[in-house]
Amino acid sequence: MSIARHGTTRRYSDVVTHNGVLYTVEVPTTEHADITIQTREVLASLDRLLQTGGSDRSRILMATVYLVHVSDYARMNHVWDDWLPEGTAPCRACVQVAGLAREGWRIEIALTAACD
Repeated sequence: MSIARHGTTRRYSDVVTHNGVLYTVEVPTTEHADITIQTREVLASLDRLLQTGGSDRSRILMATVYLVHVSDYARMNHVWDDWLPEGTAPCRACVQVAGLAREGWRIEIALTAACD
């Protein structure tokens, strides 16, 4: 089975697919926005990345959500719940981290999904 990479730089790829599984990670575009805005940005970007790899949000298998502030959990979940199609919830972990690569990022999401 071949490995396909999309949006590849020297350091990372935006999307990697292999054997019918897509792997991707996304961060917000606005560094110092509140968690609602940052979550919407991340999910919109994930929609585009999933499409790039031949998948969509209804085919997510596993999600890991990294939050800098656990107090953002409820507001992040409100956006997540509105975004995810009914009956397609993946396995999901949500963990608090001491910080992310940029000081103003409050959230990062890593996904695996089934793809074509």
